[in-house]
Amino acid sequence: MQVGRDFEGKKRSLQERNVRIFTSKLRARCVKDGLSRKMVCITMLPVIAIVGRPNVGKSTLFNRITRTRDALIADEPGVTRDRQYGEGRLDERRFIVIDTGGIGEAAADIEHLTEAQARLAMQEADILLFMVDAKSGIMAADIEVANELRRLGKKVHLVVNKVDGKSVDEVTADFYQLGFADVHAISASHGRGVNILLETVLSELPAAEFPPEMVQTGIKVAIVGRPNVGKSTLINRFLGEERTIVCDMPGTTRSSIYITHRHQETDYVFIDTAGVRRRSQVKETVETFSVIKALQAIEASDVCILILNARESISQQDQRLFNYIVEAGRAVVIAVNKWDGLDNEAKKKIRGELKDAFHFVEYVKISCISALHGTGVGDLYKFIQQAYRSARIELNTGRLTAILQEATQRHEPPMVQGRRIKLRLAHAGGHQPPIIVIHGKQTESLPEAYKRYLMHVYHKALRIIGTPIRLQFKTDKNPFEGKRNILTPRQQHKRERLMRFYKKT
Repeated sequence: MQVGRDFEGKKRSLQERNVRIFTSKLRARCVKDGLSRKMVCITMLPVIAIVGRPNVGKSTLFNRITRTRDALIADEPGVTRDRQYGEGRLDERRFIVIDTGGIGEAAADIEHLTEAQARLAMQEADILLFMVDAKSGIMAADIEVANELRRLGKKVHLVVNKVDGKSVDEVTADFYQLGFADVHAISASHGRGVNILLETVLSELPAAEFPPEMVQTGIKVAIVGRPNVGKSTLINRFLGEERTIVCDMPGTTRSSIYITHRHQETDYVFIDTAGVRRRSQVKETVETFSVIKALQAIEASDVCILILNARESISQQDQRLFNYIVEAGRAVVIAVNKWDGLDNEAKKKIRGELKDAFHFVEYVKISCISALHGTGVGDLYKFIQQAYRSARIELNTGRLTAILQEATQRHEPPMVQGRRIKLRLAHAGGHQPPIIVIHGKQTESLPEAYKRYLMHVYHKALRIIGTPIRLQFKTDKNPFEGKRNILTPRQQHKRERLMRFYKKT
């Protein structure tokens, strides 16, 4: 037992040291790389971390302060695991707020990893909000957390949550024995006392030199896939640090975590998402909301990296996820993870399955990687940029029309009711994904097979990689349809003569 405690202590001190080194390197790199004034200012904003034992309302307060629903909320402990960053604002003051997982009641491996993430947030913060539950009173875990916070030597505000319908003095009296002078009574779910709390906390912090909007700029890259395929491991490999929790247990990640990163003068926003299983296998309410967050992350991204497990066969769920990304119009890169250690026979089998499962998407880049050891991860940056540029390509009307005419000459559209479908003009209709609008006659009767043929032609001619193309067809209307020709007196007389002759015969 003593050896285990010594190991945990050394591990904790090493993590704290890594945080200090990473923070100093980050700020130094911001100045060295000559980043924009806005990017430098974000690191200068005050940082407030919300900490406490599990299920006291930390995520509820985080959502209340940031005015979002980024943090998952459920009436059970251990919902939050990775630390979640957001922007808070009170009047003209802006600050960064961090939501953390519960500490003080760790039993399983995943809970120890959650506590490690919370302690990293404590090191990064300027002020700590220590949350307790007024309904359950002081618990042994609260005393343990209080002792740990005092050792940090940082300013701590004790926040007593869930005081709905109770006397503030009566509720807070018992919590003074934790040893903190600043005690605040709030109701995070209803917003009672939250503004007063923020005013008190911010009054103790120096105002930031600049108050910029905290906007996440850069290429938004969503990392998606089934549970336990290595999504969080890939995120950590990209960042070069243990930013997200990695564990062999499926379902480790629950919320969608947005993380900014800069690589070779290009800004990225990586989105770590929860694993998406088949609907029939989703039993818990928390997992249902995690899947919803993952699908929303796909919609919010510019490029999606679909991670497959090389140690398992490609499943229908992998294909469903891919189809969802394509239908959402997002650029996509396929990464086959856990490639290291496979023999040639296994690699040949996986390549065959990939060819069979995704044969209809020749434009998608497939990369074989090892997120754990870093093999092939560097190539993903190149594929991401190719897919992003293809999704935002500027299309010229003349070139699009020329490609269309060449395609119709090579393979003419079919005939409908004895009349051939005519396609005469193509122009751009939007980007992300590229939209091509084609004008012609009887386009509503164009078969799906011919539409796929045109998409293949445009992909090849425009060299579009990693992003789908959407074709929109518009049928030219006859300008004289529904209009009756008004005859002149002479034409009317001629028509009457012909009609009389027609009746006689």
